[in-house]
Amino acid sequence: DVQLQASGGGLVQAGGSLRLSCEFSGFTFDDYVIGWFRQAPGKEREGVSCMSVIDGRADGRTFYKDFAKGRFTISRDNTKNTVYLQMNRLKPEDTAVYYCAAAPRFGAQYDYWGQGTLVTVSS
Repeated sequence: DVQLQASGGGLVQAGGSLRLSCEFSGFTFDDYVIGWFRQAPGKEREGVSCMSVIDGRADGRTFYKDFAKGRFTISRDNTKNTVYLQMNRLKPEDTAVYYCAAAPRFGAQYDYWGQGTLVTVSS
């Protein structure tokens, strides 16, 4: 079974940093996209960032929503089945539950989702 688990959330002051981790397992395919999403209280879920993995290794293709550009960085440890989201200069509006998910390619539906991790940014 494909499984994803997000972790690393917590409480941080505005301007601070957090690194989220997404551990995944059970993939039977070598090419996929790992995406980060978030859902703030009372709001719809939105995409944050995603990256492409080809033959089991990050191929350098990444995508960021405008609010994440320059502050967030997505990366993958090729020795582990883990994708990270480094979040710097956090703002109170970044407060949300963050989820990671997997899709077969860019633009495809995310079929696999992990449980979220809560990020709270205090002002």
